[in-house]
Amino acid sequence: MTATATHLFRLLKWGRTLARHGALQGIERDPMTPANVRRLCRIARFGLTMPANPNYAAALHDIGPAAIKLGQALATRPDLVGEAAAANLLQLQDSLPPTPFPAVRVQIEKALEAPIEALFSKFDEEPVGSASIAQVYRATTTEGREVAVKVLRPGIEEEFDKALETYEWAAAHVELLGGEAERLRPRMVIAYFKQWVRRELDFTREAASASELRDNMIAEPNFYVPEIDWSRTARRVLTLEWLDGIKLTKRDELIAAGHDLQQLASTLVRAFLRQAVVDGYFHADLHQGNLFALPDGRLAAVDFGIMGRINRQARLWLAEILYGLITGNYRRVAEIHFEAQYVPSHHNVDEFATALRAVGEPIRGLPVKQISVGRMLEGLFAITRDFDMQTQPHLLLLQKTMVMEEGVATALDPDLNMWEAAEPFLKDWLRTELGPEAYYADKIIDVVRALKKLPHLIDKIDAQYPEPGAAPPPPPLAEVEVLQPKRGLGTAVTVLLSAAVGAAATLMAVNWF
Repeated sequence: MTATATHLFRLLKWGRTLARHGALQGIERDPMTPANVRRLCRIARFGLTMPANPNYAAALHDIGPAAIKLGQALATRPDLVGEAAAANLLQLQDSLPPTPFPAVRVQIEKALEAPIEALFSKFDEEPVGSASIAQVYRATTTEGREVAVKVLRPGIEEEFDKALETYEWAAAHVELLGGEAERLRPRMVIAYFKQWVRRELDFTREAASASELRDNMIAEPNFYVPEIDWSRTARRVLTLEWLDGIKLTKRDELIAAGHDLQQLASTLVRAFLRQAVVDGYFHADLHQGNLFALPDGRLAAVDFGIMGRINRQARLWLAEILYGLITGNYRRVAEIHFEAQYVPSHHNVDEFATALRAVGEPIRGLPVKQISVGRMLEGLFAITRDFDMQTQPHLLLLQKTMVMEEGVATALDPDLNMWEAAEPFLKDWLRTELGPEAYYADKIIDVVRALKKLPHLIDKIDAQYPEPGAAPPPPPLAEVEVLQPKRGLGTAVTVLLSAAVGAAATLMAVNWF
C-alpha cells in the first residue's frame, strides 16, 4: 500500500502545476472552500506569476495522461467545477508526443505473439494519431486489407495505477469534509472514473464494444461502425477496418467534397437517440475528431474506449424527462425525479416542478433553432443543490455525450435543433414502450402510469428500499485508510492533509449532477 507521504507528495506536486496555470484561483475565491484549503492554495502559488485567466486544460495536460482523462470527465460536471472551468476543460486535447516506434514494435509483437512481418505486409512507422493512452498506425494485412492499428503506450498502465490510487485516497479524505463535498460523492465519482479507465486500457473490451455497437446500428444504415480484425486484436493492440473519410472537424473539406451537412447532422442525432434511448448502449466520446464522413455520405465513428450503458427503466425516465421539458409538462418531470429517487422524498414535488419551470420556460420561449440542450442542462445543474440531489454517476457519460453531440450537430447545421429532432423520436418510442401506437395511446399511457402507482404503505417501503435494477449497481469503492483528526501534531497533519486533498484532488473546482 502506498504511503501517506507519497500521496501527499504527488498531490502537492500536482497542486503546484495547477497553481502555475492559475487553476487554483477558483478554490481560493470560493466562500465555501475551507480556510485550511485556501491556505494551501496560497502556499502552492507562492513565488509564481499566475495568468489572469485560469487554464485548467493546460494544467492537466502538463500533469499527465491520467489527469487528461480525469479532466475530460470533469468537463461534464459544471456543478462541480463551475461553468467556466467546464468550458475550458472541453478544449482539453487528448494528445501527447508519440513513443518511438521500436518500443511500440516490441509492444505489438509481444501482444500478438508474432513478428509484425508475419501479420502485416506493410506497416507505417509514423503514427496517424498519438493520444494519452494509445497511438494509431496505418497498415496493410497479409491478406491485403487496409487497417488501423491502435497500440497501448508502453508503461501507461503502471502510470494510471499510481494516479488512480492517489485519486481514491484523496477522494476519501475530501468526503470527510461533509456537507457539499459529501453530497457530490467524490469517492463514487473516482470509482466510476477508474471503471472507465480500466475499460479503455483493455482493447479487447473496446473491440467488443465496437462489435456490439455495429450490431445495434444495423437499424441506422447511414451510421457506420468499422469491422474488427479479431485475429490481430489483443489486450494491448486493436486492429480494425481503415476508414477513408473526412473528419467532421474539416468543414471546408466536407463542403468541397459535396457532403450534405444537414444530412450528416440529422444522422448523428438519430444515431445517438437510438443508442441512448432505444438500445441503452451508446458511444460516449462523439466529438468531431472521432466522426468521419465517408465518400458515400454515411457517417462513421471510431474510438470505442468510452461507452455508456443505462437500463430500460432509467431510459424511460430519461425519455420522459426530455419529452416533458420539450412539451412543458413540468409536473410529470418532477414526479419522475421523485420516482427515480433523484430528489429525496422530504422535498415537495410541486416546489420542484416550479423550479423546473424556471429552467424550462425561458428555453421554450426561444425560437426552436435557439433552444439548447446544453443550456437546459446548465439550468438543471443550478437547482441540484437546493433539492439535495446526489450525483447520479450512471448518467454522467450520457450528460457529457448529449452536450458534445449537440455541439457537433449544430456545427454542421446551425439551424438544426436537438429538441426539434428529438421530439418525434422520443414520442414514438415512449408510445411503443408504454402502450400501443394508436389513437388511444396517450390515454393508455395515463392508465399505465396510474396502475404503476402503489399504495401509500408500499410507497413508503420503496422510499427506504429502492427497487433493484433502477440504475446500474455502483462500482466498489476502494478501501482507503483514512487519517482521523487528532490533537496537537495530529491536528496539524490533518489540516495539511485536507488542504492538499482539497486543492489537488478536486483539481480546480469552485463548485457532477
